[in-house]
Amino acid sequence: MASFRALVLHEEGGKVSSRIESVDEARLPQGEVTVAVEYSTLNYKDGLILQGLGRLVRTYPHVPGIDFAGTVEASQSSAFKAGDKVLLTGWRVGEMQWGGYAQKARVKADYLLPLPKGLTTRQAMAIGTAGFTGMLAAIALEEHGLANRSEVLVTGATGGVGGIAIALLSHLGHKVVASSGRTELKAYLLGLGATEVMDRSALAAPPKRPLESERWDGAIDAVGGTTLANILTQLKYRASVAACGLAGGSDLPTTVIPFLLRGVNLLGIDSVMCPREQRIEAWNRLARDLPLDRLDRMIEEVPLSQTAELAQRILGGQIRGRTVIDVHR
Repeated sequence: MASFRALVLHEEGGKVSSRIESVDEARLPQGEVTVAVEYSTLNYKDGLILQGLGRLVRTYPHVPGIDFAGTVEASQSSAFKAGDKVLLTGWRVGEMQWGGYAQKARVKADYLLPLPKGLTTRQAMAIGTAGFTGMLAAIALEEHGLANRSEVLVTGATGGVGGIAIALLSHLGHKVVASSGRTELKAYLLGLGATEVMDRSALAAPPKRPLESERWDGAIDAVGGTTLANILTQLKYRASVAACGLAGGSDLPTTVIPFLLRGVNLLGIDSVMCPREQRIEAWNRLARDLPLDRLDRMIEEVPLSQTAELAQRILGGQIRGRTVIDVHR
């Protein structure tokens, strides 16, 4: 039986460690489709898993990586054949079963999507779960009335969700205000399409009043906590905020007053178990609406052997943009 290279997590004495290993193909999980992985990526959840946090992984040894893209090597499903280019995000792959930090992966056919026309496997992983989440958030705002040329706030702007959201929304004609604690990256954010960069401290303190002056036609929030609470007080009448992260905490110190007096909407965005039809729509929109030259500005490519070293950085908000992982290096 052939072997392949993978980053493998081990739990020893209650601590999680990682190392690059040669793994026998017979150890791959059950599934209809075997994929020769070309690229993966680094998301916030990957950082948690690599650090052994949140009890996201229960069984070790484990191959992490919640996203991957590559070429079908073998298929028992009529939906895919050898040679097809595919991608995967979510479905708790890399968490409940082995994932994409390896040269091979085996999954259920329903978990895979055909690679959209116009995207390479590398570009798909530059987007990954973070960019897919940003697209879902943008679609949710549109479905709840976001009009052309609106003023939209994007928090956590230097991260993956934020960067993709800025590039998308600005390309679609909106005025995007980027909120970030890394104001030294102002030029980078303006280059992605932001028209203004505000320091995240403006949204960091608990709200003083249940309603503030109306400003935002919509917002995409990857921070949560007091940041999200402040956004709710500043949304315009019947405007919406799409919540898709909790880097700033899971508590929400707010009141029902913005909902009752301004009719605002708090939209929850789930990219993990998102239905297949919505996934296809979102990826087709990404292929059509995301400016690839701006995506290129967000990418840092690293070899698989360096992936584990980046876990603390992404959890600490120190990663700019998107990290693409070449599993063959």
